[in-house]
Amino acid sequence: MEARKGRQEPTLERVLSYKKTLGGEAVKLYNKTTRKLLPWQEQRLYDYLAINDEGLWVHTKIGGSVPRRNGKTEAVTARELYGAIALEESILHTAHLVDTAHGSFENMVNLLTELGFKEKDDFKLSRQRGAERIQINGTKGEINFRTRTATGGLGRGYDLLVIDEAQEYTDDQETTLKYTVTSSKNPQTIMIGTPDTQVSRGTVFGAYRRNVIENKSRNSMWYEWGVTEQEDTENKDLWYQTNPSLGYLFTERNVEDELGKNKLDFNQQRLGLWLNYNTKGVFTQRDWDKLQTDTLPPLENERYLGVKLGKDTGNVSLSIAAKTKDGKIFTEVIDCRPQRQGLAWLLPYFKNPKVKAIACDGSIGAQLDEICKENKIKGFFNVTYSEVVTSSSIFEQAVFAEQIAHRGQPSLAKAVTNCEHRPIGKGGGFGYNSLITGVDISLLESVVLAVWQASVIREKKKQKIIC
Repeated sequence: MEARKGRQEPTLERVLSYKKTLGGEAVKLYNKTTRKLLPWQEQRLYDYLAINDEGLWVHTKIGGSVPRRNGKTEAVTARELYGAIALEESILHTAHLVDTAHGSFENMVNLLTELGFKEKDDFKLSRQRGAERIQINGTKGEINFRTRTATGGLGRGYDLLVIDEAQEYTDDQETTLKYTVTSSKNPQTIMIGTPDTQVSRGTVFGAYRRNVIENKSRNSMWYEWGVTEQEDTENKDLWYQTNPSLGYLFTERNVEDELGKNKLDFNQQRLGLWLNYNTKGVFTQRDWDKLQTDTLPPLENERYLGVKLGKDTGNVSLSIAAKTKDGKIFTEVIDCRPQRQGLAWLLPYFKNPKVKAIACDGSIGAQLDEICKENKIKGFFNVTYSEVVTSSSIFEQAVFAEQIAHRGQPSLAKAVTNCEHRPIGKGGGFGYNSLITGVDISLLESVVLAVWQASVIREKKKQKIIC
């Protein structure tokens, strides 16, 4: 009976159509070594090296997510080998860790040796750790191996940029590195990694994945092996579905040794699960979802409003909160509009007789204060830095104590589950920042102000005068 093998086709793939590719030549070159590419790795090479009628790459940007130990880097190594020798490309291979970059360098040297190339006669080496380099003699072909930093790669131009361990690729690193291939006549960038986890620091890889899947990225390709939701870690069928090299490079017994209490980690790193929310955020989707109510709960009479002007978006967000009859706080976003549309739309909400107080954070505060005075609206005030710190802390405590209720507004949920702490002052205080682009954090910040008021502001008791 033939031994079982991992699925060779990706579980999710976005590849542009093409008629010509240099992939066959690259496969032949690699297979002249003592090694052989697996079927799934060969197909990646065909896709990487697809060319259009002008001889340019069909895919100028490529991303691939494959669970650990499946040999995802080897397909890229074969691409680099062909690029340096046959195409005389200048290549920059970057990794998150020094050891990873150095390992890729040593692997490439071994491949050249297996092809019959000799050091000094056929290629030259620079072995400075963290800045290794291979130069193919008599050609322009070269491969540079670097550890990524925010300034790494400045001052040099390359034809191929490789981002290994892409789950650690940060925005500031991309700001530097993406321009290193701009001057090439036929540039290409390849990112390979695993799904983001709670300890991953990168944001670029996941954002790129979303853009390609949603058809928001040009000349781009994406492929992945993975499940679409958290699954049973003992399901061996899923092991084979999500690990193309299972049965080739490692065995079921190897996977069994990885099983443990952290089922989410296994789902992400062995089953290739991409979560729909950002795991590095303060609040998870689960934290927020369990506070959701399908119906509006009975409320106390007083209402509290929070107004926030977004620094990055220029949008004005308005939210409301009220005590529920069972002592929790119900909250929701009322609206969010660009500041250029004016502020008059806020007035009907401000004039609601049930509104007890209105807290505002942002440069529109002075203007709103004047509007409230002109319209004889009471309860408006601009928050201080210390009150922002206090409100954020109270909101966070209320979430984890399950003292908040909401009705599942998708835009608010996205802001809540993709936020991180924004330090305020030197005493450990914080507000919130968004972890991903396109999410308006002012939605959350306005809710924070509304919830804070409902938590701490009480109607002042009339003073009794005793004669």
